[in-house]
Amino acid sequence: MTKGAVHSIETFGAVDGPGIRYVIFLQGCRMRCRYCHNPDTWALPSQKAETKWMSAEEILDEAEHYRAYWGKDGGITVSGGEPLLQIEFVLELFRMAKKRGVTTCLDTAGQPFTREEPFFSVFRELMKVTDLVMLDIKHIDPERHKWLTGQPGDNILDMFHCLDEWHVPIWVRHVLVPGITDNPDYLKRTGIFLRDLHNVQKIEVLPYHTMGIAKWDKLGIPYTLRDVRTPSAVEAEKAQTLLQDVAQGKTAV
Repeated sequence: MTKGAVHSIETFGAVDGPGIRYVIFLQGCRMRCRYCHNPDTWALPSQKAETKWMSAEEILDEAEHYRAYWGKDGGITVSGGEPLLQIEFVLELFRMAKKRGVTTCLDTAGQPFTREEPFFSVFRELMKVTDLVMLDIKHIDPERHKWLTGQPGDNILDMFHCLDEWHVPIWVRHVLVPGITDNPDYLKRTGIFLRDLHNVQKIEVLPYHTMGIAKWDKLGIPYTLRDVRTPSAVEAEKAQTLLQDVAQGKTAV
């Protein structure tokens, strides 16, 4: 039986997929996003002795205590950290969830994705028991993506294509950071990329916020975006409209 390194659990997640969801945050991430609000999830499990290890059965037994609140759309979501770093565990969890009639959502930044083995075969099996993937586009420009996250983004864009090939439904999220990701040209390029996909159910523009600064300070990590403001609701709505209109072919570019 595989066990997963669990950072924390949220029992009533309302922004982590359809309906009310039981959200399992797994430990470990190789990205170093400058605006990350959970830097405490970065350390890989072997580097974090206090990590809680749980089996798929243990998680689902706990999750089903809240099943009455899920309604027809709710279920479980696995997030992080980066859940694909523990892909074997997520596969076991989702397979067991489907046997219990529980809907599954994967919340990922896609950084570990590769078409190389053994990852790719396991990923293919995981997608067979995944109802929805929530996938980020941190930045459409390769150089700016590397600067913003510490990792290249070409494999993440390839993951979008792979999910499209397999007809896996996705929700796309993009964090709007003033001066970094809010450039209309970047938004248009992101929309053009999404225009060629056929599996996008939803596009979300998420306003940048600084609620994670306290965690960075506690961990002694320099927070380089400390002086970046939070975009207004009007700015976020404008960016959302531009991105969606381009992605849906409503705006000529």
